[in-house]
Amino acid sequence: MRVLITNLTLWGLTGTEVYARDLALALTRRGHRVTVFGRGTGPVVRELRRADVAVTDRPRRASDDRPDIIHGHHFMPTLLAVRQWRTVPAIHVCHDHLHRDDRTPLDPRIRRHCGVSRLTVARLVREGAAADATHLALNFVDVMRFRPRTPLPARPRGALVFSNYAHHGSHLPVVMEACRRHGLELDVIGSGVGNTVLLPEERLGSYDIVFAKAKAAIEAMAVGAAVVLCDYAGAGPLVTSDNFDMLRDMNFGFEALNRPLDPAMLLDEIARYDPRDAERVRDRIRVEASLEHAAGVFEQLYRDVIDEKAPEAPMGSAWPLKEEAFLRLYWAWNALPPRWRASLGLRYARAGVRRWLGAD
Repeated sequence: MRVLITNLTLWGLTGTEVYARDLALALTRRGHRVTVFGRGTGPVVRELRRADVAVTDRPRRASDDRPDIIHGHHFMPTLLAVRQWRTVPAIHVCHDHLHRDDRTPLDPRIRRHCGVSRLTVARLVREGAAADATHLALNFVDVMRFRPRTPLPARPRGALVFSNYAHHGSHLPVVMEACRRHGLELDVIGSGVGNTVLLPEERLGSYDIVFAKAKAAIEAMAVGAAVVLCDYAGAGPLVTSDNFDMLRDMNFGFEALNRPLDPAMLLDEIARYDPRDAERVRDRIRVEASLEHAAGVFEQLYRDVIDEKAPEAPMGSAWPLKEEAFLRLYWAWNALPPRWRASLGLRYARAGVRRWLGAD
């Protein structure tokens, strides 16, 4: 199949950028022709191109041939793609239950909506996706990248905060205090502290406890670290073999972060550290959340959608002028490197453009 995967930006190593990269590489290994449609020139783009995966910021240049299926991430590039390829069916995956860029794109060509957690599935239905065409598509990890570490020590020594949202104005000070009280040495990986690591799979095995959520938490579990769910939105439990199923449906994410950030609470979770149980969690995540399994599930979903009869709804309706102008202005804005957007104050200009277009 010829698969077009959309993503809002390709500048860094955010969760959706890594998700798009991993899925594109897995589908390519399975013999499909994959193009990633997004804006940016970051490490994900370089790795994709080294693997002969096409990357473009213009859907009409996405392939010499019409794609067979569009796999959409994010509201704006998904709509740009399906309205460029007016006869191509699509699926859409929602990664965030609140963020504006993860609003639900509604178009008759989008035959399935998937959410990576229960909260994202609820958002999709709330925003208009048909309930019978909306499904839970749980997150995954490339188990060939994130290989098992050596056995954990009886008592933890090193800890890591693994989050792009970690900085001294978010949850980091609380984690630092909890680790100080427990005598743990703490490191931080993430763009929030200016420490983006291109190959986290080479670093995670050095830590006994990792504080993370969502995909970052899954990657840490896959190497065998004990994982305490924690991020700027709140704190959650240590992931164990007993609570694994419940937390998995939550994507080990926001729904699980239901307690306030407090050093004492984190100390209670650290005290539950159990090396043998962390191995059981590792083994389950590597089997149940493997990238290759997820790629096979999507592969079958693509075939099912392609084989369906096209919807009878009109396929070529015109966009409202304001909607089209907003989408294309926002797409141009995302073409700028993040440091340029910050230095030029374009984050504020973005809000002004939205007000001018009446998009809010």
